[in-house]
Amino acid sequence: MSNPISQHLTYEEVYKSQTAIRNSIDNTPNEEQLNNIKLLAEKVFEPLRQLVSNARGKDSPLFISSCFRCEALNKLVGGSPTSQHCKGQAVDIDMDGRFPDFDNAKLFNLVKEQIDFDQLIWEFGTDQNPDWVHVSYNANGNRKSIIRAVISDGKTKYVPFV
Repeated sequence: MSNPISQHLTYEEVYKSQTAIRNSIDNTPNEEQLNNIKLLAEKVFEPLRQLVSNARGKDSPLFISSCFRCEALNKLVGGSPTSQHCKGQAVDIDMDGRFPDFDNAKLFNLVKEQIDFDQLIWEFGTDQNPDWVHVSYNANGNRKSIIRAVISDGKTKYVPFV
């Protein structure tokens, strides 16, 4: 494993972006952002990977669809101007299609029930399963906010998760 951030997470996994590469955007985190990424790995990513592995009864990697995004990349992909991805505090994970016995809804519920988090978002999808799961961690205090991203009038809106 090259450039490890934690036992199962590499630097490349958190900053590499095909969109950034195609658009010549330097998506390299600064020292503060990297420290936040390391904390996210310690407090969310590694414990969650262990929970998923335990639930499946075998070692199970998590599949990151997005982690760190510099402001230019975040703007290009239509991210929120206040996105915690830009601070290195958030990760999007997509488990659908990876294992026949584990999906994004199961991941979402594991986070909700067993991980300390700042924000947990059921990203789009259906009532049964989100398209991916967003989870963030804030060293300055976690809100335990649980919301759902939906499209309304052609725009992304965040509503309480029920």
